[in-house]
Amino acid sequence: MSSPVQSVVQSVDWLTIAPPTLTAVVGLVVLVADLFVGERGKALLGWVSVAGLAVSLLALLPLRDGDRSTFCLAGDANACSYTADRFALVIQFLVLGGALLAALMSTTALKDARGGLPEGEFWFLLLSSAAGAALLPAARDLATLVVALEVASLPAFALVGLRYGDRRSSEAALKFFLSSVTATAVSLLGISFVYAATGTLHLTEIAGRIQDVDGQLETLTQAGVVLTLVGFAFKTAAVPFHFWVPDTYVGAPLPVAAYLSVVGKAVGFSGLILVTVVALPSYASVWGPALAVLAALTMTVGNVGALRQQPTRAYSAVRLLAWSSVGQAGYLLVPIAAAAYSDDGERSIGSTVAYALMYAAVNLGAFAVAALVARTKPLNRVSDYRGLHASAPVTALLLGFFLLCLAGLPPGVIGLFAKVTVFSAAVDAGLGWLAVVMAVNVVIALFYYLQWTALLFRAPEGAPGKHRATAPLTAAIALTGVLGIALSAAPQLVLRFAAGSGLF
Repeated sequence: MSSPVQSVVQSVDWLTIAPPTLTAVVGLVVLVADLFVGERGKALLGWVSVAGLAVSLLALLPLRDGDRSTFCLAGDANACSYTADRFALVIQFLVLGGALLAALMSTTALKDARGGLPEGEFWFLLLSSAAGAALLPAARDLATLVVALEVASLPAFALVGLRYGDRRSSEAALKFFLSSVTATAVSLLGISFVYAATGTLHLTEIAGRIQDVDGQLETLTQAGVVLTLVGFAFKTAAVPFHFWVPDTYVGAPLPVAAYLSVVGKAVGFSGLILVTVVALPSYASVWGPALAVLAALTMTVGNVGALRQQPTRAYSAVRLLAWSSVGQAGYLLVPIAAAAYSDDGERSIGSTVAYALMYAAVNLGAFAVAALVARTKPLNRVSDYRGLHASAPVTALLLGFFLLCLAGLPPGVIGLFAKVTVFSAAVDAGLGWLAVVMAVNVVIALFYYLQWTALLFRAPEGAPGKHRATAPLTAAIALTGVLGIALSAAPQLVLRFAAGSGLF
């Protein structure tokens, strides 16, 4: 018979937790190394960070079969705090891949800042945030979920406001921080209500116990469900928790804005999926309608906001991408809401995962091109892209391709198929009204995506300017371009996740 001490001691499956652990360790190595290297060696820290993220990505390969868990309750192998299932591995691939591309863009941004961005601190914060983001999709209890959410978020606040003496950056960081802290506080209150009603933090146990909650605690439980969703809705930039997005993206260094647009959303959506579909399926009547309304509001407000951007306004390109990301968040919410009404919830969640993978590749590509243009035109207006084909024909073609993918038009086939998959999830779940709202929003989005695309191939005003490309920035643009084109040629590589088999 084992002693009480032995019952709580267990071995750690280091291979299972390797991806987030390696990212965190490299972050610590970079932070310590920064104390000992001179100014000439600072650039090496960036390449160490890029290599560390690449190794963390490779660490996913031995786990590709999924279904590995660790930190489980004694005597209950189904109640674990960390599970590397198929869903977790796909989101970890998205997170670490997005962080790697953001890191490639950052090497150029740090060089151009000429000391305006502290390199050691920048890489430590980026890697720390990526480690938290990689931990979150594998978290299977609410405590680990909240810790991962905050580890991903807190370094991001600092990254946004890291530029020395930049008032716009400081204001953006403060707005981001205050709104996030408020959302997290509300979410923690909701988690405390759920814990009070069920007596457990493990998602699988919550799913079983919450169905048998005492009638006197029913209202408390429903309030807990709604409040718990608030923090994750903020991370996804869902309306009305979206107001921080445009100013934050404009105030942050462009690679950080790109990171937030993809990795930040992945964190929010994976947390939202785990809380709703895994922990609270019996309360689908509460979170299903709420998410459906949020999806409709988010895609509408985001697309209308992008439509209103003036091409000649300073930073209008970044603001358009920011509002576009809000609109895209609405599309991503549709399948999660549909899971509440569908008999095959995993298929609906697969639609969100497939769409997120498409969005990550092409949106990072658009930000990488924006970072290239900003090197010679720092105000980054949409009008600055006029005649881009004359000075950088391949870059113009790729940006046009990325925008068409986001719009869902050929030759951006992967964007078209991803939108059809999300649309089908809404129709199959009986949410016809939401499918109609989505269709209207897709038409609205066509206008500003096509307007920007057409501008790329118009005759330039005056002599075409030269854009100073660097090897890391070129690599980031090339990687996203190759990935987008490959997925458009073989969309089944992503869309097979929409089948929903074995996601959890």
